[in-house]
Amino acid sequence: MKNLIPSYVRVPVIFFTIFGLVEYFVDSGDKPAFIEYPIIMLFLALVLFVLIAIEGIVGSIENVLFQSLDASEKERYIANAPKAPQFTKLKALYNKLKGDEKPIEEEHEIILDHNYDGIRELDNNLPPWWLYSWYASMVFAVIYLFNFHITGTSGTQFDELDSEYAQAKIDIEEYKKTAKNLIDANSVELLTEAADLQNGKKIFGENCIACHMADGGGGIGPNLTDKHWILGGDIKSVFHTISEGGRSGKGMISWKKEGLKPLEMAQVASYVLSLQGTTPANPKEAEGDLWQPEGAEAPEAIQGDEVLEGEETDVLETENTEVLEIEDSVSMNN
Repeated sequence: MKNLIPSYVRVPVIFFTIFGLVEYFVDSGDKPAFIEYPIIMLFLALVLFVLIAIEGIVGSIENVLFQSLDASEKERYIANAPKAPQFTKLKALYNKLKGDEKPIEEEHEIILDHNYDGIRELDNNLPPWWLYSWYASMVFAVIYLFNFHITGTSGTQFDELDSEYAQAKIDIEEYKKTAKNLIDANSVELLTEAADLQNGKKIFGENCIACHMADGGGGIGPNLTDKHWILGGDIKSVFHTISEGGRSGKGMISWKKEGLKPLEMAQVASYVLSLQGTTPANPKEAEGDLWQPEGAEAPEAIQGDEVLEGEETDVLETENTEVLEIEDSVSMNN
């Protein structure tokens, strides 16, 4: 087997087999193992050195043993030795691609007159492999130009970059929907699962009862059980208030800076909204504006406006009557 497979084939095959096994069994994430763990690069270099050393040592031993034989034994050894494959077809293809070369003794026939400080130039024919590559590159260039820049059938690298950026944005938004700790005031949604509300209640008890009381009735902070809100009463507004803090100088701190994660702030915001309509022990007087969900009608506000409009009409009519009476009085005196 050794004589059938030359060393220049044996060594790379064994080395890359070991290399592949290392990459397969060593968990290195997205990076190659020899980059993630430099010690592996040292190991592979040692393996390559050992393989080359073994080939050299075995070859030297065989040569010493061969030289120790007499002439007849050498002839018998050579006659019985298995013949290594000659790869005649590959060699023929190689010679064809390489092209004809002038022997050294005939180079004077193709030498040019140019002389650069004693350096002469030979007028060799270009090798066929080089010419074939050149012709193939010209055909490829024409197809590429027609496909990418004339018909636009395929997108250019800039088009591909724009497409990948657009897809990346879509993927990020999809990922944010499932990655709860990446939510913000724009993407947060009301949580209704019992586990989320229970954890929100726990967080509220640890951080919020000092200002809002355990039942949300309010103390230093406003009452959280009524329908009046200072900074908005939907999930996005409550989340933003918890995350960024309340009005400047009013005491509500930014819990994002205090270490609450986005999911925890969403849970406590959802729990706060679940307190709506409950009856606290000592409710604080309502603060802020009456909050109505977006798109909902506000009949109380409409009725109030109608009353105000009626009152304004009565006032105007009274004022006009007083003006007329004053004018009549003046005209009678005159």
